[in-house]
Amino acid sequence: MTVVENPASTSFVLLRVGERRFAFPASIVTELAPPVRLHTFPHASLLLTGVIVRRARIIPVYDAGSVLTGKRMLAHRFFLIARRKFGNATELSAIPVDGECELATGEMQAPPPGQPSYVMGTVQVHDEMLDVLDLEALVTSQSAPSAGHLAPEAEA
Repeated sequence: MTVVENPASTSFVLLRVGERRFAFPASIVTELAPPVRLHTFPHASLLLTGVIVRRARIIPVYDAGSVLTGKRMLAHRFFLIARRKFGNATELSAIPVDGECELATGEMQAPPPGQPSYVMGTVQVHDEMLDVLDLEALVTSQSAPSAGHLAPEAEA
């Protein structure tokens, strides 16, 4: 069997947050981790929900649901762990994921006008257009509602 590579195509990890599906560039995703104990502590970071310990590393967990859907994620099936870049340094960060994830290949298009800064483009997978998320812009987003205005998501 011959593998034909399309240089314009990129791999994406597709994930579900709430009722919507999104994509992350597969190049930044390190693993999908099973749910483990989330350690919480007092802090003032809007999206930070706590930390997990994975492979002897402390990994911050961000509630992407509060930005992407306006609802806190109370239940999840996995943690998507990905690399964030800070200049020359990298850090692992995690976001809770509701459902199954899959790997898809496609060509990323420019985001439509008016998209939030954390949407770096769109990719078509079958008949669905998915927003491709910029992890750094997502976890530093200031567009999340304040904690008092978030509706909790129903548990699965």
